[in-house]
Amino acid sequence: MDPDFLNVFTQPAALNQVLAETVIAQGEKKKLIKPTSSNNPKLEELKLLLIDWINTTLKEEHIVVKSLEEDLHDGLVLHHLLENLGSFKLDVDKIALTEKKQRQKLSVILEAVAKCLQLEESQLKWTVESILAKDLLSTLHLLVAIAKHFQPNLAMPPNVQVETITIENTSRGLKTASAVEYITENKENLEAQSKDDAFDELFSRAPDKLDAVKKVFLQFVNQHVGKLGLNVKDIESQFADGVILLLLIGQLEGYFLNLKDFFLTPASTTEMLHNVNLALDLLTDGGLLNFSVNPEDIVNGDMKTTMRILYCLYSKYKTKET
Repeated sequence: MDPDFLNVFTQPAALNQVLAETVIAQGEKKKLIKPTSSNNPKLEELKLLLIDWINTTLKEEHIVVKSLEEDLHDGLVLHHLLENLGSFKLDVDKIALTEKKQRQKLSVILEAVAKCLQLEESQLKWTVESILAKDLLSTLHLLVAIAKHFQPNLAMPPNVQVETITIENTSRGLKTASAVEYITENKENLEAQSKDDAFDELFSRAPDKLDAVKKVFLQFVNQHVGKLGLNVKDIESQFADGVILLLLIGQLEGYFLNLKDFFLTPASTTEMLHNVNLALDLLTDGGLLNFSVNPEDIVNGDMKTTMRILYCLYSKYKTKET
């Protein structure tokens, strides 16, 4: 077992409870909110606001939600909420008593949500299985996305973030990766958001210029990692495991990266996430990163997110001599 797994929980009782309740099959992985974040005041504020919003919206239907995890997993409340907010009919039974029926119902509901919100599968932060399993993190992401779409003026607390632990059951035992994940937008970083808008503009309205920007970034990267005998040709794939990013940061910032601190040849998604999280921590500590980043986006090869990270380095070191 990864020794860090035991260190992420502050109390033995919390650790024992998680170990007893978390069953992960071989080859599977789960992301959980650490017990240390469960009493986060902002998280509690968000949960209470969402419960009040749901109850107000469904008041005439005499539906009362008391717990987000316990009351939404079977699809009943989500069904009524979407029909009330979206004014469209879902071809599912109102009540699903068996787990099989609940899974089928959630599948229809979540497919409708993704279509309505125009989200691709890679953008979804929830699944049928995670909602059915009463996963709080997934449920919060789902409700926040629905609320932002149908009631954008809902005053959700900004900057709600939680510490997460991703646990993967590999042939070599449990592997873990810790991260900080935002549930609501970080509205304090308006300058960073404006940079994001510039990249959104580039991808959506100026795709003809995208190749030119990629070429500039590749030249910049290879200028600095070339002396390590590396050559980067593809931004999407070659940054996904975090290795090139870490080595680039080390070259630019003058870090000595101990090989024991990261995985030079990561063999799993968990190890890739470890590398990327380390890189993001280094950028944040160096004052280069002042906006939230989902490390999974980089691991999944999201070019826009990767280019935003590269821009942080490029904007400071574009004139640095090799």
